[in-house]
Amino acid sequence: MQKHVLIIGAGPVGLVSASLLSEKGISVTMLETAPSLPHDLRASTFHPPTLDMLDRFGVVPAMIEQGLICPDWQFRDRTDGVVATFELGLLKGETNHPYRLQCEQWRLGEMLLERLQRNPLVTIVFGAKVTELQQTDNEVIAKATFADRTPETFRADFCIGADGIGSIARQTIGAEFAGRTIPEIFLTISTTFDFSQIMPDVSNIAYISDPTQWYVLIRTAKVWRALFPVNPELNDEAVTDPEAARQLLQTVWRKPEPYEVSHRTGYRVHERVASYYTKGRIAIAGDAAHVNNPLGGMGLNGGIHDAFNLASAIEAFFNKEPSDVLGRYERQRRKVALDVVQQTTLRNRAILNTQDPAARTAYYDELRRTVANEATHKEYLMRTSMISSLRDVAKID
Repeated sequence: MQKHVLIIGAGPVGLVSASLLSEKGISVTMLETAPSLPHDLRASTFHPPTLDMLDRFGVVPAMIEQGLICPDWQFRDRTDGVVATFELGLLKGETNHPYRLQCEQWRLGEMLLERLQRNPLVTIVFGAKVTELQQTDNEVIAKATFADRTPETFRADFCIGADGIGSIARQTIGAEFAGRTIPEIFLTISTTFDFSQIMPDVSNIAYISDPTQWYVLIRTAKVWRALFPVNPELNDEAVTDPEAARQLLQTVWRKPEPYEVSHRTGYRVHERVASYYTKGRIAIAGDAAHVNNPLGGMGLNGGIHDAFNLASAIEAFFNKEPSDVLGRYERQRRKVALDVVQQTTLRNRAILNTQDPAARTAYYDELRRTVANEATHKEYLMRTSMISSLRDVAKID
């Protein structure tokens, strides 16, 4: 009898999970609260091993066509310029994609959705808010409400909670979500202004350190995105005020005419990891399992890596071999969230915002030493590109 998996959430993690499970002959029902595929502009960085994984779906050429290949990235000082430039070409031989790709996550979502809508094993239900979730020894039962029709009940052999920070799946299995909320709000501003005009040596991805106001510049195919920390006491309207956004950009480079701002998104940032990822026939992945600051582009990538690991674990679970395969998924992916993703993103934030001159100097000196030696340079790239973590956790039973 064909097995059936319920996936809550149609973000990249849910869509990748559905793609993998249907490849294995497992039928899938996806429930998404939004009325259509969300166009979330927060994440846009795809690391080399993630692109290697996505190759199997045939979407990477289109992602490259719609995105921007970034062969390097930088740490910079706001006053003194380049501190260290990391050359991703050193990863040749370790990956088929020795670069970062800047491509908005919703573009990947649309490509995967189009594939899944042609797949008879996959049913996608938009506008479905899961309000109740429970499980027995043999099945998972979800109740979903709709804006335009009566509630429905969905049954499956297993459930993946890819439903974000407020995950009902995580609440159902009773996992704690320990951690903290970063004090400042992060504001991302999209502008057509080309920052390479005023910083000719800037990489397409640049982390700019400053004790008073650090920021990040990321170039995509059509715009530059600038990320700033802003006052957490501001309300949502004030955070995303268009004139305030233009004034922030003026602090990067003062020019007589206003900046053209095409998009603004403000959001609170959390550093949290669930106390466990699985219970019975329910497992969580992506932001439902772990959230972190975006400084390093690891959240989206880590979630996709979760999906690949979990899909294989579910297949083995259905085949009853080995018996603790879901526990292994949890041990492997939770270790990455705690020891790699969280530690790397927290360190990146510390480099950017430290106010201690001695600590800042020490950070800079370490970065310069790292890139000056090819072996340490490559080792750093292997870690920050998430290649090392995939290889290391594969050894955890």
